[in-house]
Amino acid sequence: MQVKPLSKQNHYEAIAEQLRTLIDEGSVAPGDKLPSARELSERFGVGRSTMREALSALKAMGYIDIRQGGGSIVRPPEERMAAGTPALLAAAEASREELLELLEARRSLELANAQLAAHKRSDGDIARLRELAEGMRQTLGDDLDGERFDMEFHLALAHATHNRMMVQLYESLMAPIERTIRAVRRAELYASREVAGQLADAHELILQAVERGDAGLAAAEMGAHLEHVEQIVMRHL
Repeated sequence: MQVKPLSKQNHYEAIAEQLRTLIDEGSVAPGDKLPSARELSERFGVGRSTMREALSALKAMGYIDIRQGGGSIVRPPEERMAAGTPALLAAAEASREELLELLEARRSLELANAQLAAHKRSDGDIARLRELAEGMRQTLGDDLDGERFDMEFHLALAHATHNRMMVQLYESLMAPIERTIRAVRRAELYASREVAGQLADAHELILQAVERGDAGLAAAEMGAHLEHVEQIVMRHL
């Protein structure tokens, strides 16, 4: 498998695109194993972390399976996203307009939850939020655990409002959102240690504001966090 070394500092997307083209052209057959992340990073002339992000992106697009201790295995063509199809919308039965409306609704609800939780949270709520925030910190770069701790943090925040209607609204709204952006979340948000670290920092700031009972600050920190996530998601539309 011949690859072109990168002549300058490129985003991992450039590497993922080159590997995707090689797979589409048949240079690597379904069922074959890609070279190790170490070998690929040497061929491309990039760091191991950049290479891992590129492989995670290919995984999110359905091009490879990454097996613990078993390398990256190329998947059959019928399981891959069509070239040129936005990754986010190909991963879900949602239009661009529907997704934008979902994200807009989520922002309104999450800001309200943060404000209300700052007023009504209990010591038990804070302890649970702290446990989840620390879990995110301890699993940086692990896409599955990162997604799980993130989702549970926001659900715990909804429970911290001590308002059953808010919890029900959150659960009904987040189901289609999580289903729609899961591929992007795992590839872009959690597999990258740098971005995952930024998310962990954001959750810590939200937690601190809620713990202090500062509703305005809690809403502001939540807004900043969601804006960061939405910017990443929008790149795939």
